[in-house]
This record gives sequence, C-alpha cells and structure tokens, in this order.
Amino acid sequence: MAEIKLRNGTDHEFTDISSETFRVYHFPGGETVQIFSPQYLNVGRSGHRVLDGFGYSHFIPKGWTRLTWKVKEDQPHFVR
Repeated sequence: MAEIKLRNGTDHEFTDISSETFRVYHFPGGETVQIFSPQYLNVGRSGHRVLDGFGYSHFIPKGWTRLTWKVKEDQPHFVR
C-alpha cells in the first residue's frame, strides 16, 4: 500500500491515526461501518471525517453508539 498524504482543502484540523489497523462505528439497530487502515481523522460537530490508507474519504455522521479500533503492534492505544 502506498503512503497516503493528506491533501486538506478545508479549514478542518486532522489527527494522524495511522497507528490504527481498523476502526468500527456501531450504530443503533446493530449496523456497523468498518474502516481499514485509517490514516487521518477530523472530529466535527456533525460527525467524523476519515481518510483511509487506500485513498478513500469517509464521512461518518454522529449518532453511533460505540466506536472500536485496534492499533498496530507497539503503537499508542489513544492518540486523541
């Protein structure tokens, strides 16, 4: 996988979350959204913006009930 560089054309601030292998957003009713190889995260009033390691941009609207993730070996469990 090629290194992904964030090209931010907004005033949103992003945090490097490349220490994670994946993250899963859990919604009411049991629906989940899983993002593999997340690289950058913006936490906004309306939800999360995530850029993954494949170059896909994701917007996850607020309203989930839980967020889980797994970090890479020897990486910090929390970065924000």
